Amino acid sequence: MVAADSPNYARRLGIEKDHAIQELGWDEDTDDDIRADIEEVAGGELLDEDADEVVDIVLLWWRDDDGDLVDRLMDAITPLADEGIVWVVTPKTGKPGHVAPAEIAEAAPTAGLVVTSSANLGDWIASRLVQPKSKAAPRR
Repeated sequence: MVAADSPNYARRLGIEKDHAIQELGWDEDTDDDIRADIEEVAGGELLDEDADEVVDIVLLWWRDDDGDLVDRLMDAITPLADEGIVWVVTPKTGKPGHVAPAEIAEAAPTAGLVVTSSANLGDWIASRLVQPKSKAAPRR
C-alpha cells in the first residue's frame, strides 16, 4: 500500500520529466493533488486548453454531464504527438459525475483511439487511450 503522503499519481500515468502535458476539462472538482504530482514529476506546469504546442500527454478530466466525449477526444488528439497518450480521468463509481467505462470504450474508436489500460487515482479513474500503431507515422 502506498503511503497517503506519496500517491505517485504521475508514475501510474507514465509521466516523466520534461513531458509536455495539456490539461482539458479542468473544473472546481478536479483533484489538485493529482495535478500537483504530475507537475512536480514533469518539471513544469500543465498546459491549458489554449496551448498550441505538440504534447506528449493530454489529461482530460471528464464527467457524465460534460457533453459529447467523441467531440472532446477529437479536440484532445489535435495537439498530440504521434506516440502521445490521452488519459481520460473520470470520477470513480458512486462519485458524482461517474462515467461508465463502456462509454469511453465506445467513444474511443470513433475518435481514432484505442483504450489500453486504466489507472487508479484515488477518487478518480484514468483510462489510457492511444492512437493505433497502424495509424502512427513510421519511426525512423
